[in-house]
Amino acid sequence: MISTRPFNAYLDTLTEVAVLLPTHYYSGKSSVFYIESGGNVTKMDIVDVKEFDAMVKYTCRVKEMPEFGREHVILDERLMRTDLQIGGVVRTEEFDQLFYYEGELGSQYSPDKTFFRLWAPTATEAFVKFKETADSSLRYMTMTRGPSGTFEAELEEDAEGYFYHYQVRINNVWHEAVDPYARMVSVHSEWTRVVDDEKMKVPQHHLPPFSSPLDAIIYEASIRDLSSQRESGITNRGMYLGLTEEGTQSPDGQPTGLDYVASLGVTHIELLPFFDYFGVSDLDFSVNYNWGYNPLFFNVPEGSFSTDPAGLYARSVELKRMIEAFHEKGLRVIMDVVYNHVFVRETSSFERLVPGYFFRQGPDGMPSNGSGCGNDFATERKMGRKFILDSLQYWLDAYNIDGFRFDLMGLIDTETMQQAEACIRRKKPGAVVLGEGWDLNTALPSEKKSIIRNEQALKDVAFFNDRFRDSIKGSTFQLFEPGFAFGNSQLLDQAFAAFTANVGCAGIERLFHSPAQSVNYVECHDNYTLWDKLEACFPGDTEINKKKHLLATAFVLLSQGIPFLHAGQEFCRTKYGVENSYTSSDMINQMDWRRRSEFIDHVTYVKGLIELRKSTGAFRIRTEEAICYHIMKWPSNSDTLTIWLKDVGAYGEWGDIVVSFNAGRTSSSFILPEGEKWAQIVSDTQAGTTPIKTGLANAAVDPHSCAVFVR
Repeated sequence: MISTRPFNAYLDTLTEVAVLLPTHYYSGKSSVFYIESGGNVTKMDIVDVKEFDAMVKYTCRVKEMPEFGREHVILDERLMRTDLQIGGVVRTEEFDQLFYYEGELGSQYSPDKTFFRLWAPTATEAFVKFKETADSSLRYMTMTRGPSGTFEAELEEDAEGYFYHYQVRINNVWHEAVDPYARMVSVHSEWTRVVDDEKMKVPQHHLPPFSSPLDAIIYEASIRDLSSQRESGITNRGMYLGLTEEGTQSPDGQPTGLDYVASLGVTHIELLPFFDYFGVSDLDFSVNYNWGYNPLFFNVPEGSFSTDPAGLYARSVELKRMIEAFHEKGLRVIMDVVYNHVFVRETSSFERLVPGYFFRQGPDGMPSNGSGCGNDFATERKMGRKFILDSLQYWLDAYNIDGFRFDLMGLIDTETMQQAEACIRRKKPGAVVLGEGWDLNTALPSEKKSIIRNEQALKDVAFFNDRFRDSIKGSTFQLFEPGFAFGNSQLLDQAFAAFTANVGCAGIERLFHSPAQSVNYVECHDNYTLWDKLEACFPGDTEINKKKHLLATAFVLLSQGIPFLHAGQEFCRTKYGVENSYTSSDMINQMDWRRRSEFIDHVTYVKGLIELRKSTGAFRIRTEEAICYHIMKWPSNSDTLTIWLKDVGAYGEWGDIVVSFNAGRTSSSFILPEGEKWAQIVSDTQAGTTPIKTGLANAAVDPHSCAVFVR
């Protein structure tokens, strides 16, 4: 092994070597270079020379590809020697094709032996470093090189619960890492653990295939937030098991936790990350708070939500029990996944085991950082894509997940998202697949990004509709800029386009070709809550702000597309003016069940809107063409958007529906479409499917409120 390098040499393609001679080394000059492999010495052809301030770069071509998995030596004309290091070759398509491995990776347990397989094509040696218990002596097992850049080893003993690392030697440097395919880790994610998958099984409750994403009503929540408040009446507060508890109540006798979410009538609960992440202590979660967008190990449940994070199976079994508790209530579970980056690139298992491969580089050779977290996962590389698809399949099979929300989906390439969506739907037809299609500055061609502009490449994937959000709520990034529901009547046309899921039939630029691509929301875990923005824009107008809040929420639930509610939105959730609460305390982030009691009339109203949406397909029209045919504006006051859903009898019990959103300060009156008389089923204080008034030919809509008329 060469201990010092007089100069450096890197394999940049399968047949090109970059030799970097320092200018202090014979002025950086050499007329010839050789490669020595297995005792054979071959002259390389110099095809390019470039001079820099501190070095001279020689690009040399070899006659045959240097064999991976063994050492090679580069010699100059003075026969000075340096080892050939792995360089930019790992980012070439040829490398991807040569070393793509289709098989299973990680550890596979059986009572008499455990098989380990690691993908590390640039390593020259690999070991499994393991111990029977946390306090046992360390043991080592040599891994042999297998197909397509893998290393394999078999331990012929019962290794259940063993702790292990991989050790690999790359460029004459030893790297040590937890298995990226880990299904369980030790406390604080320091070791992979060998598991018997049979002992992690929980009986699965399989709901019938979901009809369509357009029939979904998504409720976004944090496992911790839903159950952390003392007034929740939940025993296992902040934990998986807290959301398995039935019959829990707040001090006023109203349901909390699992029972409360089920009572709303929503169809899906979307849970903030519950894979293994950095930022919260496994042993005492009350010490820290974090939303979980700091991925460590993607296939391992987060330990801080478990009653026994050091246990071999507790966190997995408890998470599965929680998921099945939702299923037993008829609720489907959407998992928030963060495949776009890792917590720290340099210390991640991906970088340690295959340096330079799993993360994008910009044109300047520096790590791409569209995520804002210091790294972007290279989803477009074949083994990066394989990891994502393997991970999704694992969560679908082992945890019975019903859908996925892709964080910063715009950093994921469209081919990976196409394959991910197909993988998910093969297992769960009707699954909801949604993501953030923001156009971020990552080292990926624009046409390959999974962004809203490329929606036609992802026809069965839904996008968070920021145009809907900003039209109804107002700008997310300009706090004091109001939307239509806040009284900005200049956005009335944009609001009508939002009502139609921005499919292009409202005379405004199309965002989507299908309403199933539009996730309609005015509030999520990010940024100010709707209530906090209202309080900032209109301080002291509490009663009017309550009305505006309900108006915005009604717009979400009655528009075409997929409605999305943030947990607590139905009772004007506040984070006390904190815009980004990802590390704030439980006091800021918890579901405040006392506030739910204070705004119980709002909760009842939102339940009524949900009941109405579910009662007729007129609010869930499937195609752009049908939306453009059935939906039209109806004349009313300048501050009021009134919409006629015409001839919709094929979708439900009503042949016609008129929805009116009055964002103004005065009552709005208008004549309803002629013909049979109308009944009113939604007013400023009541919502549902039961008539409030009947025999109407004229409509009156109170200030800052929604009304619905049917016949």
